[in-house]
Amino acid sequence: MPNPTAAMLVIGDEILSGRTRDANMYHLANELTKIGIDLKEVRVVSDDKDAIVSAIQSLKQEFDSVFTSGGIGPTHDDITADCVAQAFGVSIDVRQDAYDVMAAHYIAQGSEFTETRMRMARIPDTATLIENPVSVAPGFKIENVHVMAGVPKIFEAMVASVLPTLIGGAPLKSQTYRIERGEGIVAAPLRTLAEKYTDLSIGSYPFQKDGAFGTNIVIRGADETGVSAAIAELMAIFPNNGV
Repeated sequence: MPNPTAAMLVIGDEILSGRTRDANMYHLANELTKIGIDLKEVRVVSDDKDAIVSAIQSLKQEFDSVFTSGGIGPTHDDITADCVAQAFGVSIDVRQDAYDVMAAHYIAQGSEFTETRMRMARIPDTATLIENPVSVAPGFKIENVHVMAGVPKIFEAMVASVLPTLIGGAPLKSQTYRIERGEGIVAAPLRTLAEKYTDLSIGSYPFQKDGAFGTNIVIRGADETGVSAAIAELMAIFPNNGV
């Protein structure tokens, strides 16, 4: 049986403008791999209502789980929660459960729970909260869509909250072999290997060092024995090249 699939939707003009480098995709991909969920697509959209709604409606139909990153803060351009509500056709307002968590936090800090901060307690109807142990303001889940913050530290904490609730498959095993030859030489034997091991993912990643070309081969799959066998065949073809 194939592993469950996932997609990620990264939201924010700051990503597309190059002002911010996204680190959340890397973290999510690694965490999902550990529990046997295959991240199949990552889409990046601007802070545009129609673009966000359209992306959510598309991805939630195509994949078992969807994870969004960004746009749930207190500012005027944080529109993700409203877009998710529209994508699911439900209402959104300040929710008592989110309000209570945030109010208790700010009271304990001796800070004012302002109207601006209260925006982060706006949660779509039917959604369940995702715990945020870093800054308290929660994310939320509605059906198969997990809505989380864009700040990496908070995103990572929310992912940790979500992971135990997901049903995974077979965790993927991965091995890498470095070949001190260019892709043009490696390509034909690699194709033959890929045709033999159809249940494995075999990736070719070229590099150049000190003027010489080389290729890193990454072989991934749920069957660790199969991965090892494929690596062994590759080493036999290109001996004494990799570590």
